[in-house]
Amino acid sequence: MSHTLYEFPLNEKVRSYLRLEQLFQQLEHTKDFGPTWSFMTFFESLFTLLDLLDRLDVRNDMLKDIEIHEKNLQHWSKHPKIDLVALQKALDKVTRLKEQLRNARKIGNTLKEDKFLNSIKQRFAIPGGTCSFDLPNLHYWLKQPQDEVQQDINQWLSEFTLVQDSLDIALSFLRERGKFTDATAAKGFYQGIADDKIELIRIHCSIEDNYYPTLSGNKYRYAIRFMNFESNQEGSTSVTDTIDFKLAAC
Repeated sequence: MSHTLYEFPLNEKVRSYLRLEQLFQQLEHTKDFGPTWSFMTFFESLFTLLDLLDRLDVRNDMLKDIEIHEKNLQHWSKHPKIDLVALQKALDKVTRLKEQLRNARKIGNTLKEDKFLNSIKQRFAIPGGTCSFDLPNLHYWLKQPQDEVQQDINQWLSEFTLVQDSLDIALSFLRERGKFTDATAAKGFYQGIADDKIELIRIHCSIEDNYYPTLSGNKYRYAIRFMNFESNQEGSTSVTDTIDFKLAAC
């Protein structure tokens, strides 16, 4: 049986984290030299990431999360059965990220000052605005030797190393807070109680029975409703059968 994982944030901070994570994944998949169209996707993701980082105060959110993780690691170091070598390695990384975040300038400022990126960014907001007659400088760049193109890309992406490393740590600790348990949605509906510590709901369920989960909620409670997937009809209908799935509240 095939399964898939859905993740639903319960606050704006985690919602931003997941959006950033997806953009970093898109950049990773399109950064290597390949067909011209893949680079168009790369630049679209890059500019979306820059706009998102410009609107969000992720540095302060990540710094707070990193400081909490540092305290937790220090607490776990007192456990008699802990792997002290692995823990110290994790603690060193978290401490280093904390200091770098404290001293970092606003993420993305360097790229906002890049003349080449500035010269092409606006055209990416126009549907079909990246043709060779719109952006001859971009199409010239795409025809440069592979190593030169890759060097530019690596330099641009290095601007995000700190925020990406911090994001990976923050989401890793968050996801590890919740363990998957069996759950049942009677008539396709499940309701759970949340608290201030629960920030992310993870749902692991089948993709073979033509349904998908939706979630609504806040810091006090959340509700999961499974919907039938009907691609050839307007709207979706609620599942009326009993659904067994796995749930992790993180």
